Amino acid sequence: MLAHEEIRTLITALGTGIGKDDFDATKIRYGKIIIMTDADVDGAHIRTLLLTFFFRHMHELILRERVYIAQPPLYRIKKGKSEKYIKDEKEFTKEIMRRATENLTLEIHSTGEGAKATLEGGELRTFLLNLDEYEQMFHKVERRLRDPRVAEILSNTELVLDSKLDFQDQAKLNPVFEAVKALGLNPEMRRDEEHSSYAVVYHDSTNAERSVGLALAAQPEYKRFRTLAKIISKHNDPPFMVVKNDHRQVQPNWRELLAYVKVEGKRDASVQRYKGLGEMNAEQLADTTMNPEKRTLLQVRLEDAAEGEIIFSTLMGENVESRRKFIEDNALDVKNLDV
Repeated sequence: MLAHEEIRTLITALGTGIGKDDFDATKIRYGKIIIMTDADVDGAHIRTLLLTFFFRHMHELILRERVYIAQPPLYRIKKGKSEKYIKDEKEFTKEIMRRATENLTLEIHSTGEGAKATLEGGELRTFLLNLDEYEQMFHKVERRLRDPRVAEILSNTELVLDSKLDFQDQAKLNPVFEAVKALGLNPEMRRDEEHSSYAVVYHDSTNAERSVGLALAAQPEYKRFRTLAKIISKHNDPPFMVVKNDHRQVQPNWRELLAYVKVEGKRDASVQRYKGLGEMNAEQLADTTMNPEKRTLLQVRLEDAAEGEIIFSTLMGENVESRRKFIEDNALDVKNLDV
């Protein structure tokens, strides 16, 4: 890394020198060092390389809280003369839901009562945002199970499969076993003697073994998935009647309802997703990312030096086997995959 001209130029510009004998943090020429890269996988790679450089060779600048990461907006929504910059996917979803529900109501059947309930405004937005997060958690659980039908089984709020103790009771897993069996997956109820628990084991489409047991229950996404399933169950009673002005349209399930609302939220608006800083013109970049009065910066802090050392050594070190093991252990949790 130190052989690269860009890095040598950076060292010269900062003025601190480098190396055990020459580095002096007090000689830094700037109050802030701001890393600004594209909001895509390549940008994340470059940011990681630069953070590795500062962690290894200018560690004290991080301790002195001089290193920052710029947060360029990910989206711009423009409607007429009005435009808004949005920092990330979560805020984008909130904005879309807000726009969609300004003139939209939802009629649902109250479970078990036969009566209709109407959701609108803040209550409707909360339900839709919970549905959106539920969809994300559903996909994460599905990736582990490799079968959306099994994930759908586990969304049943009548199941009692949330804690370690629940998986120690075979009777609580029996409904899952029967449901998976009905799918034709030939499951096995397997006893885990070490943990005094049970698991429903089956094979996916590639003949790989999958398990509904303690390992799955320990995952944060599974816990959040089960929690959200219970939260949305109050109103998740399709079909849904969407009412907008005088127009009424039926959505047969929560997935199509969510897709419909997202389309409505972007209707008559121009949405631009910035993959790179070069997609902004100079004025936009200065206004959103460089203007001290408007920009958002993340301060790089060293919360745990020992853990930081392990992470950097594993991911950026020369030991290929440890990096391979890390990738294999965490492959199913990846969010941004560059294929």
